[in-house]
Amino acid sequence: MPRIYRDERRENRTPLELRAYLLAGARGGEVESTFTEDVSGGGARVMTARRWRPDDRLTFVSGTGEFRSTARVAYCQALPGEGFAIGVEFLEPSGRWFVQSGTSSTLR
Repeated sequence: MPRIYRDERRENRTPLELRAYLLAGARGGEVESTFTEDVSGGGARVMTARRWRPDDRLTFVSGTGEFRSTARVAYCQALPGEGFAIGVEFLEPSGRWFVQSGTSSTLR
């Protein structure tokens, strides 16, 4: 039976453009250099050149390399023109991740 995910978020996301790398598959593979559109401690909205399917697994690496996580694709949205936006949920976070809330920022 397929898993059903609700659309509500556990955390608010903060608009923030950060360099990121997406590696196809949970163990890595083809690398795409990209950026986030918004972030939270548990996930991000990421711009991507390829179409992903919900529940696809990938490896997300921050541009600094200080944060890495296997991630689940929550959704894939086609953008006007070219490209896609995906919502990723961090499943096995490791390292430090930058999260900005209001006027303060923290590293998790």
